[in-house]
Amino acid sequence: MKGVIKGALAEELANSSRMKKEYEKVLKKLPEGCLAVRKIRGHKYYYLVKRTDKKVKYIYKGKISDEERKKYEEAKMLRAKYRNLLSKVKKQIRFLRSSLRGKEAV
Repeated sequence: MKGVIKGALAEELANSSRMKKEYEKVLKKLPEGCLAVRKIRGHKYYYLVKRTDKKVKYIYKGKISDEERKKYEEAKMLRAKYRNLLSKVKKQIRFLRSSLRGKEAV
């Protein structure tokens, strides 16, 4: 009986590890940073905000098209979604590894 449970846990751990790699791959493909809008004399100017090490950099993009703005908004939403999923999978992996390592008498 123990072998069946341990086998299922090991299979789930392999599946979770694969999902973690896929989530990290998707996050790398997304464009870095997000857009910040500054209104100067009634005109909107866009800046790309990136974090490099401990510094925050603002890169001037100027006036951008609606398509590009929507692309960055969508990337921001996808990044939040995948970071949340990645966090959950990491917690699940930690739990599964500790369960497989345990020496409890069941």
